[in-house]
Amino acid sequence: MNYATIKKNDIANGEGVRVSLFVSGCTHRCKGCFNEVAWDFSYGSLFTKETEDELLAALAPDYVTGLTLLGGEPFEPDNQRGLLPFLRRVKEQYPRKTIWCYSGYTLDGELLKESRARCECTDEILGMLDVLVDGRFVEELKDISLAFRGSSNQRIIDVPKSLESGQIVTLHYDR
Repeated sequence: MNYATIKKNDIANGEGVRVSLFVSGCTHRCKGCFNEVAWDFSYGSLFTKETEDELLAALAPDYVTGLTLLGGEPFEPDNQRGLLPFLRRVKEQYPRKTIWCYSGYTLDGELLKESRARCECTDEILGMLDVLVDGRFVEELKDISLAFRGSSNQRIIDVPKSLESGQIVTLHYDR
């Protein structure tokens, strides 16, 4: 797996101060995507154990709330396979830090049902997420007044509550 960039003090992609990992590779190709360069699976740098160690060190300060995964597309099966061992390390080392993930795939439409996104890693990754911002970016629904999402079709989902109840439980934030 490759990654496009790392932001160590990100306040735009989730609640609080976050460490954000932008993975490379996305097949959605949303019109108006803010990170089109990361569509290419070979873009950026190889995600290595040294990269993992760098991210874990960046998560250490008390003022860092957690980790955010973006892309590209974290739920491309090849990216899931690259992320799963790292996420296990994050949860082991920082069980109180939150994990947010942005995906063009929808939780109830593609990630929990048979789809090209599902693989042997999907359920375990979903079980480690606190928040999923799901749905493809739709340029015609772009709204810069929305907190933590780019277009009004996207949902901010409380993953543990949604998995427990079997129904989508959304979170609401004001800007």
